[in-house]
Amino acid sequence: MPELPEVETIARGLAQRVTGESIESVWIGPRAQPFKSPAGLIASTLEGKKIVDIHRAGKHIVIDLADVGRAPSPAKKSRGARAFSSAKARKSAVTANANKPAVSHTAQWIVHLGMTGRLLVCLPEAEPVKHTHLVASLGSGRELRFIDPRMFGKLSVHTDTFDPGGIEPLEIDEATFLTLFRGRKTFIKSALLNQKLLRGVGNIYADEALFRAGIRPRRRASTLTRNQLRKLYLAIKEVLQEAIALGGSSISDYVDADGEEGFFQLQHRVYGREGEPCLVCKTPIRRIVITGRSSHYCPTCQK
Repeated sequence: MPELPEVETIARGLAQRVTGESIESVWIGPRAQPFKSPAGLIASTLEGKKIVDIHRAGKHIVIDLADVGRAPSPAKKSRGARAFSSAKARKSAVTANANKPAVSHTAQWIVHLGMTGRLLVCLPEAEPVKHTHLVASLGSGRELRFIDPRMFGKLSVHTDTFDPGGIEPLEIDEATFLTLFRGRKTFIKSALLNQKLLRGVGNIYADEALFRAGIRPRRRASTLTRNQLRKLYLAIKEVLQEAIALGGSSISDYVDADGEEGFFQLQHRVYGREGEPCLVCKTPIRRIVITGRSSHYCPTCQK
């Protein structure tokens, strides 16, 4: 599942490419989707809106939308989408409001990629791949396509400001971090994956941060000293920032908004390296399961 660095990479790429675009129409496939909002509501909310900003909140991509001074045509609104095959006919439909200054949002489109979701900017003549579930046709003639083979992704729309809960790990200060984790009886790995505490940290980066901090994933958070928690605080920020700089980790299906893979998987020190020698002490990396999730660590370097 894409974690904070992957989602941040995608959000930044999309922001550079489609901020200021208008959404002319929306096509949603006929296959039943596990959307958080009804398909018709998603289509009617997106159509006729301008994309004024794109950013990340936890593991979610948040697309801020604003009215562009007109409503979707009755034909678009009644169908909720256009046929995918009509993409070329929409290529020349460029809104006159595309270059207006951005305004505060009137709605938000929330995208959670799940296990295999992708959000790609494509030319309309690009062959649609299997498992394309939504196509938003933009005023420039390009398309924003949501693709999800395993269908664990979630799409929703909100008229208020979306809040996924938890605190952003790149924004949290040291004192708050220590207060958040000190005294908790759970395994520190489980606490790091609790999105109600820190949002966006997942399996890969929890393992990598714990290795850098020298802490075993099964240590109870309550047993960690102030100095150990401080090391973990710094390690989380460090590993996330490095991963973002390298475009995230491409383990299976992850690609950015241009369809390109990330490179941080080449820098993994423990994750996915079971049985391989530790890069520091040469001890074989171990894998254990904690609350159903794989955890990788070095039994020598981590205590």
